[in-house]
Amino acid sequence: MSSSKKQSQQSSLLEGWNTPANLVTFARIILVVITLILMIMAGPFGSENPALRWTAAVLFIVAASTDKLDGWLARRNNQVTELGKLMDPIADKLLMCAVMIVMSVFGELAWWITVLFLVREIGITVMRLAIVDGGGKVIAAAWPGKLKTVFQSIGLSMIMVPLWTLTTASVDSARAGWYGRYLWLSLIVVLVALVMCLYSGYLYVKPVLASRTKR
Repeated sequence: MSSSKKQSQQSSLLEGWNTPANLVTFARIILVVITLILMIMAGPFGSENPALRWTAAVLFIVAASTDKLDGWLARRNNQVTELGKLMDPIADKLLMCAVMIVMSVFGELAWWITVLFLVREIGITVMRLAIVDGGGKVIAAAWPGKLKTVFQSIGLSMIMVPLWTLTTASVDSARAGWYGRYLWLSLIVVLVALVMCLYSGYLYVKPVLASRTKR
């Protein structure tokens, strides 16, 4: 590919970087960093700083909710850009994957769940970037991928919010009672998100594999 063509593609990708929708996406990336810092400072379940954990949980929910906001702004203002289609899912992946890694380190989420999410998310992101570098159009998120994000946001929010701190029960008694059942429910929601994650990944890869098979 010629350098002039690459420059043209880069210019097209950066076009509209300062639209309201893209600024919301950039703000979400900043929230990712703040959320992670607060979550790490708060510590793992049972020994966490409740105030910091609640703050991190609220910021996580706000950051996850803005996923719909930037998409709505882009469509309403007719400002859907290639950069937005690329950065929006990347911002979501950074938020979700980073939080899951911290949860797994803290022992709040099984590593195999986090690893499966990471493999899919990293693989799809690399494929997206390869398509852009090759001169193709950015692949927009399919409906299973969007549904995955919804379930993932809900499930991780449920795990992240330290509801047991609202009771007078000890950590062990809360976990053995209603809070333990609550955590199982949150895990089921995350597993539904995992199924949608793997299925949507298959939908992304399927046409690429089909096109290479025809060559």
